[in-house]
Amino acid sequence: MAATAPARPDGPLTHRQIVTILVGLMMGMFLAALDQTIVATAIRTIADDLKGLDQQAWATTAYLITSTIVTPLYGKLSDIYGRKKFFSAAITIFIIGSVLCTLSQSMLQLAFYRAVQGLGAGGLFSLALAIIGDIVPPRERAKYQGYFLAVFGTSSVLGPVIGGFFAGQSSILGVDGWRWVFLVNVPIGIAALFVVSRTLHLQHTRLDHRIDWWGAATLTLGLVPLLLVAEQGRDWGWGSGRSIACFVVGGIGVIAFLLVERAMKDEALLPLTLFQNRTVAVASGASVLIGMAMFGGLASLPLYLQIVKGASPTKAGLLLLPLTLGIMFGSILSGQIISRTGRYRRFPIIGSALLAVALFVFHYIKADTPLWQTSIVMVAFGLGLGFNFQPLTLAVQNAVSPRLIGVATSSATFTRQIGGTLGTAVFLSILFSTVPDKINAAMVKAAPTKEFQSALHDPAVLADPANAAFAKGLQSAAQGGDPGPISNVLKDSSIIEKLDARLAKPILTGFSNSMDLVFLVGACVMVIGFLVMLLLPHVELRGGSAYSERGASDKADADAANAASAPPA
Repeated sequence: MAATAPARPDGPLTHRQIVTILVGLMMGMFLAALDQTIVATAIRTIADDLKGLDQQAWATTAYLITSTIVTPLYGKLSDIYGRKKFFSAAITIFIIGSVLCTLSQSMLQLAFYRAVQGLGAGGLFSLALAIIGDIVPPRERAKYQGYFLAVFGTSSVLGPVIGGFFAGQSSILGVDGWRWVFLVNVPIGIAALFVVSRTLHLQHTRLDHRIDWWGAATLTLGLVPLLLVAEQGRDWGWGSGRSIACFVVGGIGVIAFLLVERAMKDEALLPLTLFQNRTVAVASGASVLIGMAMFGGLASLPLYLQIVKGASPTKAGLLLLPLTLGIMFGSILSGQIISRTGRYRRFPIIGSALLAVALFVFHYIKADTPLWQTSIVMVAFGLGLGFNFQPLTLAVQNAVSPRLIGVATSSATFTRQIGGTLGTAVFLSILFSTVPDKINAAMVKAAPTKEFQSALHDPAVLADPANAAFAKGLQSAAQGGDPGPISNVLKDSSIIEKLDARLAKPILTGFSNSMDLVFLVGACVMVIGFLVMLLLPHVELRGGSAYSERGASDKADADAANAASAPPA
């Protein structure tokens, strides 16, 4: 006898039922969130051990490409077949990718295995948010975001510490220390799979829709070359043959994707009609700009703390704690107020203004700025992000039909990831293309000073091989008519830590001045984001959950079908 599906509850889920489901979702999200921070800390050690420091960007690029591409696919497939099976599949793929990463013997192998990881990571964030969109009414949804923020906050603090610990160990239980960065995902992932299988019991009515495989193919054709050139263009040269080829192929892919989506209409991977909704269109455009500013800032701040302030990767992670606390406080505060008032529009607008102001103030932070002042600006930056994270996702989910929650949520995540990838590539390109001239200018200014000259001719200082090699490089550069420092400093920033503080000061000043330009560009981007956010309309938040509304719709459809098939009286 076939087992019957559990009956869909007539009313909304209770708080206890929601929290039970949240446990499984949070473990899946913790898996992906921890991996991002833990790998970022250890990647330099990994690249050194695998003899591929110049290839380390490929490991990040591969992960970003696959996770970005599959995000809308997860949303569409889960709308058709149900969330649980795809959320479990995402966790399983992520675990398999993590195991493969521990077996890497070269950076190219690691990049390939990180791509496998990305195939799973693309579903962890978007599906968790979609499931919350299913089971919690929009007006009540913001109250539960504190649980997710606890996950992000914990991973932000633990990730750099754990990554620094593993990367600092030569071996643990006979396995290279850095390999545990990936191996630690296995027990967490298995536990997440177990919890999800025991807690995530949601009945799903299958929707008979076509799967937009041509849309997925053309999206891949469009995004892969564009993301590749965004990550690698700085090294290839923006006008090189490879870059131009990527631009051309990517452009053809994007045009083909739009044509396919137009032809597929409501069956599309990302239905273009979805973006005819003003709320979705504005939120998506703003998410791209916020993603650029957010990831650009998050990529630059650790470099400032590690290079300019000399913090270790572990310490730099802890110094970012004010930013994490700002995100958590801003999200919890906005969530509570939205739950009580039902009004969300003000928070993305205020958050965008805070991000623009914070990035503009970061523009004035110098090499000798006290860390407590930087921490205050980090809090403001975090508040701005906290005011945008949940309200924008909430606005998109609330603006669409309950049957499109998965596609709408994945579109919001997708646009933010696109912006983040572009922001990281563009901002780091600005940083490293301007830093040589900035260091040279700072060196020219510092060279005649008594402080610098005394260090340059102090026998005690020159007794240190690092200082002696640096001084010799300066003399060689001066004879060649180039007042800048030797190029080795730009290739290996660890040299700065070995120099006398007086000799290192111009280099730190140059890095700081380049980062000032990055933050100024980020502030300009967020000014545009603020103007776009002003166009965001307010839509009254629904009082029922998408899950219960779909249940009522399914019941009505079933009743209508039964009435039509019943014999006449």
